[in-house]
Amino acid sequence: MNNNNKSNNTELPVILFDMDGTLIESTSAIVESFLFAFEDQKVPFLKSEEDIIDLIGYPLDYKFEKLGVEKHKVWDFVDSYKENYRKIANERTSLLENAKESIEVAKSFARLGVVTTKTTKYTIELLEKFELDHMFETVIGRQDVTNPKPHPEPVLKACEMMNVVPSKSVFMIGDTKLDLIAASEAKVTSIAVLCGYGKEEELVKYTNNICKDSLESVKLVKRLHSKA
Repeated sequence: MNNNNKSNNTELPVILFDMDGTLIESTSAIVESFLFAFEDQKVPFLKSEEDIIDLIGYPLDYKFEKLGVEKHKVWDFVDSYKENYRKIANERTSLLENAKESIEVAKSFARLGVVTTKTTKYTIELLEKFELDHMFETVIGRQDVTNPKPHPEPVLKACEMMNVVPSKSVFMIGDTKLDLIAASEAKVTSIAVLCGYGKEEELVKYTNNICKDSLESVKLVKRLHSKA
């Protein structure tokens, strides 16, 4: 994987994948790490695990604020979270059903990237674990941008790194409204998957392209691009 790779092959479509809920399942590692952070910082956790799950997709600092952490303490909680997450992430993360096949199919006709609010380092380690890192030209994580999704900056950054102009031939596949809003604002095509954390009744407000999972979404990309 090369975050500075710039291919001259601009005729192929570009597919940008979200991670959590789109390609991978890591809910238990995320929830445990949030609970660990509150325990480590000696602050009672007054919300529910469901409240944590509802925030998956947002940046960590935002999530801790929404869970009641005072703003000036947020980054201490983030540090505690990462301390635990790095220990358990690989063991407690799995590929979602059809995710590997979807990447293999996508690679056969498109250029691929990842756009996530996870840390780039952890994301690359997970892709290496699943022996998929070589499939992606770039990974844009939280620390690579000033403004995370739903801001368009991560999508635009991925396009920049891949030397492509944002267009309808660039596809952002994700499971939450954050992915879809970022895609829309970046002027690329959005596709929602129902295998993650977003609810269909919410996702349909932001895109007309709703698919069961990443494999179905990749097949949709192939159809749409063939008609372009």
